[in-house]
Amino acid sequence: MISESSFRETMPMFADTTVYPQFQFNFYLKLGLKLLNERRWDDLLDEGLTFFVAHYLTLYKRSMAFAAIGGDAGKVVGNETSKSVDGVSKSMDVSGILNTDAGHWNQTTFGLQFYQLMMMIGAGGIQL
Repeated sequence: MISESSFRETMPMFADTTVYPQFQFNFYLKLGLKLLNERRWDDLLDEGLTFFVAHYLTLYKRSMAFAAIGGDAGKVVGNETSKSVDGVSKSMDVSGILNTDAGHWNQTTFGLQFYQLMMMIGAGGIQL
């Protein structure tokens, strides 16, 4: 099973314990252990838990950033597809990478990776 240190080593972008505190890591790890069936995930459980925790820690950081500026920490935010600043605009087409059935997993790259892995884990055997 993954530990906090192995998670932070595998995902160095989460190394800052001020931004991604230990208690929050533990909360999402415990949640993942309750939700991901160990028999189903078998030897891919650590990878699934890693992407699961990374997804939720990313959403946690986003909520904390909103709260820090007086915003609504619980606000649902979709994927940004365009932005304008001082007359300069940029847009991106994310339709090729988003999965219409993935729901909130589309909100982070880690969620997309988790969802893809989850779909493979859940596929099971093929019966003819």
